[in-house]
Amino acid sequence: MGMQLEKPKLFPEKKSFFIFVICLVCIIMIRLSFEYFSYQKFITKPFYYTTATVINAYEKIKYDKRYTVLKLKSDEGFTFYTTSHRKENFTQKRLRLQLFPNASIGFKDYLGTFYVKSKIKHQESIAPSTSDTLKAYISAQHKDKALDSFYNAIFFATPIDKILREKIALLGVSHLVALSGFHLGILWALVYGVLLLLYRPVQQRFFPYRHALLDVGLVTMALLGCYVWFVGSPPSLLRSFAMVLVGWGVLLLGMELLSFTFLAMVFLLLGALFPALLVSLSFWFSVAGVFYIFLLLQYTKEANKWLITLLYIPLGIFLLMLPVVHSVFTVTSSHQLLSPLLSVLFIPFYPVVIVLHGFGWGGAFDGSLLALFGWAEEGKENLLPLWLVGLYLGLSFRAIWSKKAFYMTLLFAFCYAFYLFL
Repeated sequence: MGMQLEKPKLFPEKKSFFIFVICLVCIIMIRLSFEYFSYQKFITKPFYYTTATVINAYEKIKYDKRYTVLKLKSDEGFTFYTTSHRKENFTQKRLRLQLFPNASIGFKDYLGTFYVKSKIKHQESIAPSTSDTLKAYISAQHKDKALDSFYNAIFFATPIDKILREKIALLGVSHLVALSGFHLGILWALVYGVLLLLYRPVQQRFFPYRHALLDVGLVTMALLGCYVWFVGSPPSLLRSFAMVLVGWGVLLLGMELLSFTFLAMVFLLLGALFPALLVSLSFWFSVAGVFYIFLLLQYTKEANKWLITLLYIPLGIFLLMLPVVHSVFTVTSSHQLLSPLLSVLFIPFYPVVIVLHGFGWGGAFDGSLLALFGWAEEGKENLLPLWLVGLYLGLSFRAIWSKKAFYMTLLFAFCYAFYLFL
């Protein structure tokens, strides 16, 4: 038997990789400097006029007073929260606002999402968009508000109902509801697979010399790119699309794909292009998730592929992400042990419900989903101390080069899971 040739690395020498990293870090620092200059100008103004589109609006009560919380996206590109005591419907509205910024808005908040006091000067209704029409079509297929919220979240990245969000957190499946690389991977497989079935007969008859990965991949990437733009480019989905796009290019070049240099390259490129991602929690969690997938694949690559897909990855990611997630989020419930199984079941569930909603049969799983959501019970609070988080992350990075460190990382995660649930 002949030896299988190794695929060439993205960076054949460490020196070229370090030069690439230094260049992108410099670009990120320059971009952040410009953003900081804009931030300083913003917070030192006594007031600031902007026009913004309402993304979400919901009522709250404080000290027996009812008011509306508004999440808005300004024409200048920043996202912010404000409040209004007006008793009116802000759905599908554009507002002209006078903002009153001050130093209480931190630079990190400015890059991400911040709260600012405001005064509404003018408002106008906007016609329903294609997205709004599709969301209404999905909503019409469900009688329960929670299911309406669930499906629109997994299809269009809309904010999820607060009560349902808490139940989903108790089930440990928040990653299944927030659009991310998991969803994009399923969509890639679905779209690429269908297009390939249509392409193969035509290719074999008319242009057998063409490369299917190039032709079908190009159309698939264009469709996925339109989808990411259509749903508002949430950070985790943007990171995933960048990885799929660069990964597709790397495959075309016949180079090594599943490597930590590839992950670092995509991370730095995104940081240079979109500095606001650096303060996005969902972005960091999605990067951590991909990091641990790569780590698992590195040490299980000799195992059966089905075993890797259906057992090692879902169970391994659940365990390895527990310390990371509990460095920020505290909610813990024994029902979260279902997370690996539900993650596997979601792989066929997602394309099936897309097709069902397309035909108007979206309510097929409503009873089962309501029973699942209703099963979630009250959890307890657990937060991993910062020094232990640092130790765990240090072990995780060391595991890139050391199998011993990888097993120690797994042991740490397993012991923490035992502490949480048993």
